[in-house]
Amino acid sequence: MLISFAFIIIGLVMLVIAGDFLVRGAVSLALKMGIPALIVSLTVVALGTSAPELLVAVQSAIEGAPGIAFGNVVGSNTANIFLVLGVPAIISRMDTSGSDTRRSYLMMLGVSVLFIIMCFRGPFYVWQGVLLLAVLLYTIVDAIRDGRKQRSKEPLDEEIEGADLHMSNMRLAAYLGGGLIGLPIGAHLLIVGAVDVAKAWGLSEAVIGLTIVAIGTSLPELATTVMAAIKRQADVALGNVIGSNMFNILAIMGVASFFGPLNVPPELLRLDLWVMLAASLVLFPFVFRGMHFGRLVGIAFTAIYVVYMAVIVS
Repeated sequence: MLISFAFIIIGLVMLVIAGDFLVRGAVSLALKMGIPALIVSLTVVALGTSAPELLVAVQSAIEGAPGIAFGNVVGSNTANIFLVLGVPAIISRMDTSGSDTRRSYLMMLGVSVLFIIMCFRGPFYVWQGVLLLAVLLYTIVDAIRDGRKQRSKEPLDEEIEGADLHMSNMRLAAYLGGGLIGLPIGAHLLIVGAVDVAKAWGLSEAVIGLTIVAIGTSLPELATTVMAAIKRQADVALGNVIGSNMFNILAIMGVASFFGPLNVPPELLRLDLWVMLAASLVLFPFVFRGMHFGRLVGIAFTAIYVVYMAVIVS
């Protein structure tokens, strides 16, 4: 059992570090190749920060543990709202009145509803993956078009996460190599440890995915949002969560479906999918009414998440 927990901890640490390496290397390489900063921020950064979840989902599908893949996506999306937004709000009040995330938020709701419908229709096959990836392509193209309309607000290259235009080729190769090698190894260790713990404790793979795996793979988003809260960048924090939730469903389940069929865990249909949707709806007043993320809101969000975790484990 101790070895299994060691695998989980080592796997999570490797995923976080390797994911950060991949983002830094990929962003710097893209900017050196002359790819516009806007496109880099919408694609390379999004792909890199969600790489841990993607590798975990693919690895769990390959090793015949689809419950971890589904639990990871659903659990990460719930954690992104209640935990990733709740903890930073306790640290620093976030004013969302100047944030314009309405379009992205509505798209996230639509994607969540689509995902729930697909879960109730049965196992995920290749065609479900094609559909999800097609929607992902549309959202990326739509985001690029919308970004071009606001070109004057485009961030400087140096302001993009992980950007370093002066990075040496040797260091660039080290970052990319470390990320590409560390991610699959970390994902494999995490899945092996999680499956062993689930069997030993009599828990389902979905529960492990909803708890340990989901929280662990959400650490990069939590770190990003905490820094955004400290810098009083509520739009960055909210946008990070909305974008991550869409990407989790469309890209991660889209790619994992190619390694199916992936059977949907029954417990997700009874409770967890609805908790994920409810968490998304809770954001409505913050997006459309400019409601602030104050300390009380942060405490409430965090408390709700703790209670939800207790219910799952019990």
